[in-house]
Amino acid sequence: MSIESGNDSPFSTRLKEARERKSVSQKQLGISIGLDPSVASTRMNQYEKGRHEPGFSILKKLAAYLEVPTAYFYCEDDQLASLMVSYNNASKELRMQARNLFDH
Repeated sequence: MSIESGNDSPFSTRLKEARERKSVSQKQLGISIGLDPSVASTRMNQYEKGRHEPGFSILKKLAAYLEVPTAYFYCEDDQLASLMVSYNNASKELRMQARNLFDH
């Protein structure tokens, strides 16, 4: 993952990756999490460009809609971020198996 110059937070890159994986536009995403349609596209664009970051309440809405854990947005390691998404979307049984694997 490359972090945009001047912005050391992985948030903007992770948000764009998750949005594209879900195949939704910036405007669709913004509206889906409750932003006013007149500002939804602009706000999402600012987040993806790293100009602004949302508060935690908006972050939780983004995570829920995009089906990723909130921590995913700040994960600097690509493999760990991928694991987080896989774990988040796994069945309860698979999650238990993963926890048991790492507990031993």
